[in-house]
Amino acid sequence: MPIKVSVVIPVYNPGSYIEDCIASLLRQSLPGDEYEAIFVDDGSTDETPERLDRLAAEHPHMHVIHQEGSGWSGKPRNVGMAAAKGEFIQFVDNDDWLGDEALERMYDYGVEHNADVIVGKMVGKGRPVPRELFRKNRPHASVENAPLIDSLTPHKMFRKAFLDKYDLRYMEGRRRLEDHVFVTEAYLRAENVSVLSDYLCYYHVKREDASNAGFQRFEPVGYFKNLREALDVVEELTEPGPLRDRLFRRWLRNEMVERMRGQRLLKLPADYRRELFDEIHKVVVERFGPGVAAGLQTTQRIVADLIAAGRLADLEEFARWESGIKASGVLENLGWQSGRLTIGFTAEYKSGGEPVTFRADGEKDLLVPPLPRTSLDAIARLGADTSAPLAKSKVDVVVRERVTAAEFFQPVEFTREKLAVKGRPGYFRHVLRATARIDPLSAANGVGLDAGIWDVFVRITACGWTKDTRLGSVRGEEAGRERRAAVVGSPAHLVLPYWTDPHGNLSLDVDGHTDRIPYEFAALTPADVTVATDPDRLTVALPLHVQGESEATLKLTNVATGRSTRVSAALTARVTGEAELSAALPLGEPAGGQWQLELILPPSGAGEPVALPLALDVPASGGAVVRHLAAVAADLAAKDPGRRRPASRRAGLTFLRRAAGRLRRALKK
Repeated sequence: MPIKVSVVIPVYNPGSYIEDCIASLLRQSLPGDEYEAIFVDDGSTDETPERLDRLAAEHPHMHVIHQEGSGWSGKPRNVGMAAAKGEFIQFVDNDDWLGDEALERMYDYGVEHNADVIVGKMVGKGRPVPRELFRKNRPHASVENAPLIDSLTPHKMFRKAFLDKYDLRYMEGRRRLEDHVFVTEAYLRAENVSVLSDYLCYYHVKREDASNAGFQRFEPVGYFKNLREALDVVEELTEPGPLRDRLFRRWLRNEMVERMRGQRLLKLPADYRRELFDEIHKVVVERFGPGVAAGLQTTQRIVADLIAAGRLADLEEFARWESGIKASGVLENLGWQSGRLTIGFTAEYKSGGEPVTFRADGEKDLLVPPLPRTSLDAIARLGADTSAPLAKSKVDVVVRERVTAAEFFQPVEFTREKLAVKGRPGYFRHVLRATARIDPLSAANGVGLDAGIWDVFVRITACGWTKDTRLGSVRGEEAGRERRAAVVGSPAHLVLPYWTDPHGNLSLDVDGHTDRIPYEFAALTPADVTVATDPDRLTVALPLHVQGESEATLKLTNVATGRSTRVSAALTARVTGEAELSAALPLGEPAGGQWQLELILPPSGAGEPVALPLALDVPASGGAVVRHLAAVAADLAAKDPGRRRPASRRAGLTFLRRAAGRLRRALKK
């Protein structure tokens, strides 16, 4: 069987971190005879070489190459490429790991679209990864029509024949940004690049000891010498003009401007800060024409102009102000509509707890940072454009899985509003008023959300800032009234929007990963319970959203004996927005006594039974009466306050009292 994919992993002293990488490779959905993994041990001095030798002995498609240490990742990647037999080559770092179906999905996607490069969706575990690039699938991407240049790490799949055609190899030796040079040339030479965004392919991990090479403080002169080599590739393969300027802008923004902003700048020691600033200043002056900085957002442009002018002190003042800018959001309403969770909210930037304000100047809206006059004068003399392009501001809603950190954009509709600032004529707040809709069955780029806890974030982009905030801790009075669990899809899934402890932010529990569902039904009152004309049927209104009808199971447990039985139940949507639970009562089975009611919800009846605050009284004479647990426990205590009871009756009363106690605690919570 021809090998479809060769996975190349450079290895140097990963310790236990390599275990996740190995496990993910062994879990791949591709058959073992259709892919291979090539670990290139670059002179490791820990126990890794022996670990890899054992792995290769146990698994024929796992290979190990040992070599003397080269000092960086370039040479081991090249050695792995030379040994690779696959149609495609996937690069993985030894402390990262792959999604279980990553190789199969990326290979099939690349073959389908005849791609030379396949970029799989990445998630950052403690480190940043591109976001906008993975907003959607992009089967035919290029540097002209997609933000590919935002993703320059090597963790991609490349057609081996394409790499050989252009002799694409990594620069070797102890150096920085060799992946920028390699990936940039690949993008610019590829016939097609395909971006797969509907499956989480690559987990990019920051080690707990922060010993990843990319997190080590670098020597500025060498770093920016290597950066110039990436710029050389762009100059060689593009013509002067807007495209080259846009590509250069990536390095100006990410590697220079962002290092000179906010706390990232202010946390640096003063001497290192000056050394870094001087090297960045040289590159900006030597390599970038006016069209590069011109495409930056307002705050980025101010920083770039201050760098070009050599004004570090003014840059530090601007950084002190910027470091206080935060996104904020107010949840206005929340509810389910046709299986989708609808979220209404407002969002804006704040500084020091107060809204960021802007000033109207004719047709322009101006950003007015509260800086010393000397700094403002310096910015003005530079000719920096402080106009705020508020018409381009936007707000997104992102759901992020708590364990994997996978995140997905949700559909949002929004308007931009200018709210006057009292006592300051001409000044206004910029508020985004939005409605987002989360469909649990398609929220992960067209597929359903996996089981787990998904945190809800608001992301504001304006004036050169992109900042996230949690949603829910600040909310209006209406926001919680329609909050309830929902049963959606077929097979059914249980989705619970809830407020986190202790901050009260909005999260989604998909398929019962918390113990919160019982509290959703604790507020049932006797008025919620109705018994139909047929005394053998139970009907209860539940605070639950369903579409049409869904199946459930009702568990009945005898209070005295502990014996239980289960009956099929139906959940049906009501016009009031609640769900109606309906079940035929097998009165021949629970004859006599009192029975506690528990509901077993989807998925597939696998969840734990959820206690309802209801008890079923089945008189020996026939029929049935449904009563509230608190009333049952109170009646029992009143009728028999001090007498010693038989063991079975004592157990039954204890059962009911404890259930009533749980009810009271749930209501308080």
